[in-house]
Amino acid sequence: MNEGDLKSIEDICEQTWEPLYRYIYYKVQNREEAEDITQETYVKSLSYPKLNKIEFKEYIAFFKTVAMNIIKDRWRQNKTRGTNINIDSIAQNEASVEDISDITTQQLFIKSSLDKLNEDQRKVVELRIIKGYSVSETAEIMDKKEGNIRVLQYRALKDLVDIMTENK
Repeated sequence: MNEGDLKSIEDICEQTWEPLYRYIYYKVQNREEAEDITQETYVKSLSYPKLNKIEFKEYIAFFKTVAMNIIKDRWRQNKTRGTNINIDSIAQNEASVEDISDITTQQLFIKSSLDKLNEDQRKVVELRIIKGYSVSETAEIMDKKEGNIRVLQYRALKDLVDIMTENK
């Protein structure tokens, strides 16, 4: 690699890092994870052998595709491993009785709001939002088409917002 290549890599990163980071942050909603994935995206992308065949204006789309694949891999790994929680790291004030009663109240409020949805809406919210199933997995479980699941989820969330705002 010569000095001209390093300059062009620097130019690529300088011109694409902000939209790439924003895209990744939007997907993961965590600053540290977004930074890690952005860095990993550049490492994987810039070592891609056919990178010089991609037009400069198409770099951001290429980087977003690589980033999304990294995000999906991480989600898959977390889904199979589960989430580890270190009980010692929970702050004392988070475990106080007041917080537990607030959480219980919130959970009851959410449950009573969910109970006001029709059966299909409640099931799609449970599978998609609470349990984290994909659209295709949810469609298979509910024996519906993926398009129907998307519409059902949209309407369920819209109705849930309406129910929750009128009950507050």
